[in-house]
Amino acid sequence: MVEEEKVIVVEPPEGVIIRGFNKEGWIPKTDIGRKVKSGEIKSIEEVLAKGVKILEPQIIDMLVPELQSTLLSIGQSKGKFGGGKKSIWRQTQKKTKEGNKPNFACLAVVGNKNGYVGMGFGKSKETMPAREKALRAAKLNLMSIRRGCGSWACGCGTSHSIPFKVTGKCSSVKIELIPAPMGTGLCIEEECKKILDLAGIKDVYANALNSKNRLNLVAACFSAFEELSKTKVSSKDIEHLGILRGRNE
Repeated sequence: MVEEEKVIVVEPPEGVIIRGFNKEGWIPKTDIGRKVKSGEIKSIEEVLAKGVKILEPQIIDMLVPELQSTLLSIGQSKGKFGGGKKSIWRQTQKKTKEGNKPNFACLAVVGNKNGYVGMGFGKSKETMPAREKALRAAKLNLMSIRRGCGSWACGCGTSHSIPFKVTGKCSSVKIELIPAPMGTGLCIEEECKKILDLAGIKDVYANALNSKNRLNLVAACFSAFEELSKTKVSSKDIEHLGILRGRNE
């Protein structure tokens, strides 16, 4: 008798969205898109190095096929005495003569867990269009971040943490990301932890001020990522701190 083969289906983590991409059905509308589809541009590093603004999310789908996405909890569901649970939808209402008109907003983060991460905000009268807008904006805002080992207690020279301390700010919210030794984990607020995980950072300390507004806290975290890229680093420090920007092959 021939034994039947068992098919094991691996479910993605809760909240993570993984989608396929139809290359044949994509019709590029920009010069960069046409070069990507024809194979002239083969990596996302070439696109980001040119400094050209990406206008088609399909470019990211094609060059970063392992991209994952998740929706952050920036809203709160209704509950007695303000005790509602966290929600990925931020709902607002506008009172008109016809009645209440609700609007839904959500915040999406995409990343490949290997040096690339992006954030996007979407708003619509219904939930699904808001999610699609947020995912599209997150792909178009994809950025490469620096990783390394800047902790004096570790000094392993690998890219498990960040190379140096950085500060991000949004409105009154201020967050400080500090390098941590290997094995520490992500000692940061839950929503920011999802961002760092998708970016490929495994160990970090954090210190946040006025962090009650989760939307501003997430924006401050991305502001800190931008500071990682803006800071000038000498070639000697790059080798000493194990700094890696973008994908780790």
